[in-house]
Amino acid sequence: MRELTQVRDDVAAWRGLERRVNDTLELAALGDLTLHADLEKETSAIEAEVAQMDLAALLSGPHDGADAFLAIHAGAGGTDSQDWAEMLERMFLRWTERRGFETEILDRMPGEEAGIKSATISIKGAHVYGYLKAERGVHRLVRLSPFDSANRRHTSFALVEVYPQIEQSEGIEIPASDVKIETYKSSGAGGQNVQKNETAIRITHLPTGIVVTCQNERSQTQNRENAMRVLRSKLLDIQRETQAREIADIKGEHIKAEWGSQIRSYVLHPYQMVKDHRTEHETGNTAAVLNGEIDEFIEAYLRSKIGEEK
Repeated sequence: MRELTQVRDDVAAWRGLERRVNDTLELAALGDLTLHADLEKETSAIEAEVAQMDLAALLSGPHDGADAFLAIHAGAGGTDSQDWAEMLERMFLRWTERRGFETEILDRMPGEEAGIKSATISIKGAHVYGYLKAERGVHRLVRLSPFDSANRRHTSFALVEVYPQIEQSEGIEIPASDVKIETYKSSGAGGQNVQKNETAIRITHLPTGIVVTCQNERSQTQNRENAMRVLRSKLLDIQRETQAREIADIKGEHIKAEWGSQIRSYVLHPYQMVKDHRTEHETGNTAAVLNGEIDEFIEAYLRSKIGEEK
């Protein structure tokens, strides 16, 4: 039913756009000069909407219409990398605000001095996974460290993971014997109930060693449900990566998924630039990017992948 609703909404949007184009053409055919300003305004609005819908049309993957889990992990580099992970968290949250998406922080581990060690965010909205899959990988920051008394230049890394949120009926079964479930007291904010009671959940998937934690909710049951949702999504991702590697072996290709192979660099010193190493797309407006304006990078990635996904 959800998929059907999405398709109906997409069709309605295109038909609505078609009507606006036809109405604008009819007005233009009248040759009334007093309508010139209104026609220019409407034409610009239609062009902007067509560009956005054209981008959405690129999302043809099997889970591109799904909601997503976004996980951020600080890399090596201590406080600088933890601060960088929090900067990325802010960037993505600003992006979701611009898009009108719904977000919920499921798990967040603060750093010792600043920033975060990790965070897991649930993001809901139209084609969320389709857009955010462009962001998965290692993000690299180069800047003058605010945590270095000598004000030296530091390079920091953070890993961004993106998983589609899947329904329990999508073929990922997790037997109870395959998981180890532990409870503990939350280390983050959330009130006395969260702090005093063991509401936080840690689930270990024994066959793969995957560990998922969730501590945001006041209810242990809610945290457990959220953690299981994240675990199912991670297992689906592993299944898809295994299939991709098998296809790559047949094609004779090599899929590189190493920690050091960053997808994007954010340079704040000695010059200002954000560059995506997969598409070569770049911009000098680093402040805008870190404030959530990442659509141009997402679009460049999606256009570079046309024809690769079936």
